[in-house]
Amino acid sequence: MSSAVKSETAGVIGTSPIRPDGTLKVTGEFAFSSDLWADRMLWGATLRSPHPRARIVSIDLTGAVALPGVHAVLTAEDVRGDKHYGLEHRDQPVLAMGEVRYAGEPVAIVAADHPETARRAAARIVVEYEVLTPVIDAEDGEVLRHVPIRKGPQDVTAPVVVTGEYEVGMQDQAFLGPESGLAIPAEDGGVDLFIATQWLHGDLWQVADCLGLPHDKVRLSLAGVGGAFGGREDVSMQVHACMLALHTGRPVKMVYSREESFFGHVHRHPAKLRYEHGADEDGRLLYVKARILLDGGAYASTSAAVVANATTLGVGPYRVPSVTVDGYAVYTNNPPCGAMRGFGAVQACFAYESQMDRLAEALGLDPVEVRSRNALEPGDTMPTGQVVSGPAPIADLLRRVRNAPPPAEAATDLRELPGGVANTTHGEGVRRGVGYGIGIKNVGFSEGFDDYSTARVRLELVGGEPAAVVHTAAAEVGQGLVTILAQIVRTELGVEQVTVATADTTIGSAGSSSASRQTYVTGGAVQAACAAVLRELERRGGVLGDEPIDETVEWRHKPTFPLDPQTGQGNAHVQYAFAAHRATVDVDVELGLVRVVEIATAQDVGRALHPQSVRGQIAGGTAQGLGLAVMEEIQLVDGRIRNPSFTDYLIPTILDVPPMHIDVLELGDPEAPYGLRGIGEPPTISSTPAIVAAIRAATGLALRRVPVRPEHLTGT
Repeated sequence: MSSAVKSETAGVIGTSPIRPDGTLKVTGEFAFSSDLWADRMLWGATLRSPHPRARIVSIDLTGAVALPGVHAVLTAEDVRGDKHYGLEHRDQPVLAMGEVRYAGEPVAIVAADHPETARRAAARIVVEYEVLTPVIDAEDGEVLRHVPIRKGPQDVTAPVVVTGEYEVGMQDQAFLGPESGLAIPAEDGGVDLFIATQWLHGDLWQVADCLGLPHDKVRLSLAGVGGAFGGREDVSMQVHACMLALHTGRPVKMVYSREESFFGHVHRHPAKLRYEHGADEDGRLLYVKARILLDGGAYASTSAAVVANATTLGVGPYRVPSVTVDGYAVYTNNPPCGAMRGFGAVQACFAYESQMDRLAEALGLDPVEVRSRNALEPGDTMPTGQVVSGPAPIADLLRRVRNAPPPAEAATDLRELPGGVANTTHGEGVRRGVGYGIGIKNVGFSEGFDDYSTARVRLELVGGEPAAVVHTAAAEVGQGLVTILAQIVRTELGVEQVTVATADTTIGSAGSSSASRQTYVTGGAVQAACAAVLRELERRGGVLGDEPIDETVEWRHKPTFPLDPQTGQGNAHVQYAFAAHRATVDVDVELGLVRVVEIATAQDVGRALHPQSVRGQIAGGTAQGLGLAVMEEIQLVDGRIRNPSFTDYLIPTILDVPPMHIDVLELGDPEAPYGLRGIGEPPTISSTPAIVAAIRAATGLALRRVPVRPEHLTGT
């Protein structure tokens, strides 16, 4: 077998082969984690606190234990190992101890022979609480992390100054598959967990420690994942299912209801942001000052990293000589917040892009022009002092969306008007507006985190033909990673037959499927493993005999470094990604209804390994940004979620998502595998401010909070 890539090999990078899971998902045959089953399986259920803050006086399990069919009722006293877990700070109790800190916190767990029996048993547990006053305003919260950024002189003045205060509501990841998994006790005293997650090894390390077991006694395999977007990066029911399985000696399955899912995972941080931009008469920025406050809720999750992103990226993709930014993540008694697509950059982008529009208005400049005059270029420095390396096509992206073909001038079908499907308007009071947004996002883990991935590639003869197997622990959460890994192997080894093994913890960590990092890091690991296979093949004289070639590689990108704790200076990030949006909206100013008519977007992806998936990621991310702009928000009243359902928590439907003009640039990053650039998050970041800018243009209203509600547009 030659080590050269066969030109006729199908499904290599740069093409768009059919996803192996695609047809199964469309036809309903795909096995998600909620479809798991095992002989003698029990069902788990969770009792949760109704209070955002209260002291636990007593727990009476008598009624639950007495119910026929119940096999286990466990509390914090039954946790054998570490009592707390957490991705960055292990501050979250497996089950509440002494005090509950948010409404929905797990207090006890039950295993029974039927799911309804388990739920009834949980309802029979009697908990006596001493209700305490919760902290629900982030301004009163305890600081988890403060990130200061100080760049350049701090006493700069400017002839043109605009200020603004902004708010971002709490958004949910709204994945379609609720949390679920199956734990099976093993003969060696350990446990096998089949779970929908974003980070198998992140779960493993926390679960094993909480169970009091050696890490090699806890084995995780990825089950079918029904979406993630950051909401599966934290542990939910993993420890609970394993505790129940080990206690009963039988397999235990847990599946959250939709309502319970809203309590079972973290959300996007609500934010309060105060900005001041100073510029000269030509619109060139002289300074930016900002205060960013993120409500992290009851436990840390990834708040420390989220506030670092919000702060280090907090002035946007612009050249700013003087920066004074303070970012704070605080504890409250609201639901925990953590990772969600955009990871801090979303909140900051809404504020700084709103400010750029205010600056354009103050100067009488076109909003695209004022952005272009300040656009970063290669060699410029970020607020952290980090030099922007590789392409930074800010001005080009803006120009492309501005010059994209405009939509039709006016709707001729009443169904295409705001609220038209419900026959609420015939066009009276409908005004059109156009707005722009551009954002910046880091790719990969930052601030010195040891960010790596492990890949194993095996090359062997099957039926006389070369075939390859690739094995990683990288989680396929719907983003198409399984397809990409096979494409890389075909490209590097020139073989048609490639199998992607199920992700599990029998191989080293691949890190989390988050931060737009998996194709970069795990793709790099697979590419490196293929190179090792080819070296061994060459050592064998280029002949693949009966003995397979098996190579495992641990791959890292270039190092990052911690931020200086006083100035926020440092090379904290691996790579920057950029996207721009132009939104066109129709607004019924009398009824407060908005219809997004069309979105044009341009994004540099470095290289499109699977062009169809790239476009899908951009469209999907844009739709999530649309949701935050005009409809998506978890409603909290006194710390309690009031809309934990897809009836009351609104997400965009096919009737809400408009036609999209997608312009994909491929300006290769010389430091990345194949020149690629992470693509999953940037579309969500700049779509929100572009849509709100368009609504402002249509209404003349300031609109400093998202999502924009009807009452914001009508004054009611």
